[in-house]
Amino acid sequence: MKKLIGLIILLGIGGNLYAQDLPSNPKPGECYIRCTTPDVYENKEVQVKIAPEYKKLKTFPAVYETVKEKVLVKEGTKKLRIVPAKYETTTVTYIKKQTASSLRIIPASLGNGSEVVEIKPAFAQWELGSPAPDCESSNPDDCRYWCYKGYPAEYVSIPTRVLKNDANTVKNEINEKTATYKKLVVKEPAKVIEEEIPAEYATVVKTVLVKDAYTEEVIVPAKFKTISKEVLIKKGGLTEWKAVECALVEYSALPINWNLGSAKLTAQARTLIDTRLMAVLKNNPGAKMEIASHTDSRGSKVNNQELSERRAQSVVNYLISKGINNSRLVANGYGEKQLKNRCADGISCTEREHAANRRTEFRLINN
Repeated sequence: MKKLIGLIILLGIGGNLYAQDLPSNPKPGECYIRCTTPDVYENKEVQVKIAPEYKKLKTFPAVYETVKEKVLVKEGTKKLRIVPAKYETTTVTYIKKQTASSLRIIPASLGNGSEVVEIKPAFAQWELGSPAPDCESSNPDDCRYWCYKGYPAEYVSIPTRVLKNDANTVKNEINEKTATYKKLVVKEPAKVIEEEIPAEYATVVKTVLVKDAYTEEVIVPAKFKTISKEVLIKKGGLTEWKAVECALVEYSALPINWNLGSAKLTAQARTLIDTRLMAVLKNNPGAKMEIASHTDSRGSKVNNQELSERRAQSVVNYLISKGINNSRLVANGYGEKQLKNRCADGISCTEREHAANRRTEFRLINN
């Protein structure tokens, strides 16, 4: 702590270029951080069409009905007693089935497409650079500088369906059908005595078109997907230096009892964050906080690194859900890189010694 206080005093009175951007008139024994006004974002929902509107066609066949019709098959005449009448046979053609049509559906065809949606805009923020390796000063902070670092926008590609060919129909003709019947006609009438010979009739069956084939359309509506995107409402930036408790710029323990191999916050852990971290962030508006998570040396280095990162991010995600702007939060996982005791790989230690390395900490940092 004494070294940190002395460092702040030296930075406040230094004559180099970096010192010109430090707090003016610092008080001995006080610690300072540089706060920012955070960027203000608003979540807006946009709709992306993932499938177009198209129509479905349903066909109905032609409707017929069968009718009977009385037709003359022999004409009436007269019969002669002496010389009978003479007949000849003729063929009469009639329409047995009228012409019509049938319909065949060619369904609509869809293709694949996509639409790119910006879900997070580009932004930039001030960041403190690393010390120059050839710094001549005994104080490494004399050779550090501020960089205004930009971060690109983030996009997501949404798969869509597009209409290539709409549905239609092909019409085929059904040919007309005819039939014939025989008919006797008088070739030579009777002579001398005439007797009436009545006409003769027959019944024929005909298939008559009642309603031709037709189609009905059913409209299939377009499909949409709602996604949420961040929109920058107000741009933030650097503000003046602010005095804070010196204990807050050093790592403080956040005694979360994580379940073995898990990064899920328990109800007890959420209560701890509400009482410890939320109070610090609310009492220091604009300040930036680092959440650091560590593991012991047991297990592989890769798994320990990944687990520590997930645990730190779980704390940050919970703070964001409570209304803290994500630009004020940094999640760092250090795995087994910063052990607090001798318990490295290959060294036998007690469970209590290993537990000292399994920790989650927090501190206020400069923006």
